[in-house]
Amino acid sequence: MGNNNITDILKMAILMERRGKAFYEKVAEQATSTEVQNIFKIMAKEEDLHIAILSKQYISFEKNKTFQKTDIKDSENKDNIANLILSKDLKKQISAAGYEAAAIASAIDMENKAIDVYSKRAKETTDSNEKELFQWLADWEKGHLKILSDMNKELMEDIWYDNKFWPF
Repeated sequence: MGNNNITDILKMAILMERRGKAFYEKVAEQATSTEVQNIFKIMAKEEDLHIAILSKQYISFEKNKTFQKTDIKDSENKDNIANLILSKDLKKQISAAGYEAAAIASAIDMENKAIDVYSKRAKETTDSNEKELFQWLADWEKGHLKILSDMNKELMEDIWYDNKFWPF
């Protein structure tokens, strides 16, 4: 792949992460539940980490035309998001048809897009450092997606039960 395409992919990845951060910060700001605010603040903070890593790689690639080896480990932040659970108290605070639930659904779409872009790039590249970076990002976003999907599923089930949408 030509260098222009690689820099375009890095620019797109940085932009996706910045949009994700802005979205998560806005949801945290507007959410009425402290627990929902915390979830989205953690996710915004993680997007900051992704922006920093991608920006560093962009600068390195522009200068050296190679990806640098990065020390990307599962950090405390990843553990924070992976351990979040939709508690009964939190479920009571979120209406399945309310703002927070709509934000969760939108976030699921954003995470799916990021996973697709990062996974595709990890498969396409022959550069081992680039492959490692994009696979790591895809895996991290899969963690976000799981949390969001689990939350969305539980909220939908609650509204189905409350409104007797079940077929039995």
